[in-house]
Amino acid sequence: MSRRRELIRYLGARMALVPLMLWLIASLVFLLLRVAPGDPIDALLGPRAPEAARIALRHQLGLDRPLINQYGSFLGDLVQGNLGISQHSQEPVRAIIGASLPASVELGMVALLLAAVLGLAVGLSGIARPEGRLDLAGRLFGISTYALPPFWAAMVVQLVFAVGLGWLPVGGRFPPTLLEPQGSGFFLFDSLRAGNWAQLQGTLRHLVLPASTLALLLSGIFTNALRLNLRRALDSDYVEAARSRGLSERRVVLRHALPNALLPVLTITGITVASLIGGALLIEVTYSWPGIAARLQEAIAQRDYPLVQGIVVVVAALVVLVTVAVDLLVALLDPRIRF
Repeated sequence: MSRRRELIRYLGARMALVPLMLWLIASLVFLLLRVAPGDPIDALLGPRAPEAARIALRHQLGLDRPLINQYGSFLGDLVQGNLGISQHSQEPVRAIIGASLPASVELGMVALLLAAVLGLAVGLSGIARPEGRLDLAGRLFGISTYALPPFWAAMVVQLVFAVGLGWLPVGGRFPPTLLEPQGSGFFLFDSLRAGNWAQLQGTLRHLVLPASTLALLLSGIFTNALRLNLRRALDSDYVEAARSRGLSERRVVLRHALPNALLPVLTITGITVASLIGGALLIEVTYSWPGIAARLQEAIAQRDYPLVQGIVVVVAALVVLVTVAVDLLVALLDPRIRF
């Protein structure tokens, strides 16, 4: 079987698993919301609301129906692409996600890019002298940044650069004194497309702190992965053969060891997308960033079943698709992989 057919077969097998994974995730979040303490009626009306009003609202929202009927309706709507109506704001869940998701994607993409650059730079810094000062400092950096609590790191960065030095805004996504860029919801892209430098500057000023904080927390993953895989590559037979041909150590590292060490790092990038969700939740809340993670936190606090379910399913779908795309890219770049 040709390489091309193998890739198509592999992609088909992975994509066939996507609906099953999404069904499991959707079912799990549906069940957990129903068994968790708290009542959405209390969140909407308050605990002292008249019983007649509570019964009427419960019936209106369909929460008085048997659980199996609620689950069947939920799955039926999900298959049709209907994520429901928010119980709290009465807006379509799809519209809420569409308005909030670009902010999170923009923050995540910038943070992931910064994390990769910082993490790979630190990981490469100690290669010349293993177990030397730079190598030990890189190892300490990788461990400490990965272990930092996100909310604590975000508050420290806020106190130093926003409150103490006053260099950057303490929170928010855009200056309230300017009109927001219109278009796709990605402020960097929209302001560049419009050629509005005031909007671009305002977007960048508000993006620097949350993106840098999230990048710092994620950079240790890239540092540790590159150090480990590059060390293995440098001890391999093909690198020793390159050295025996009289090639300089710089060329051996850059032309032979580094490309092979970066392939596992690329795989880890797909896994890091999932880590973005947990880190972004606390970062968005701390920096008042109007993204999907902050909306999820609000929806959970409000016991807004449709909004929580919709956000979790959409985010899970994005993570699964990104992971499949990264795996396929690695397979395209590395002919040694067989399926």
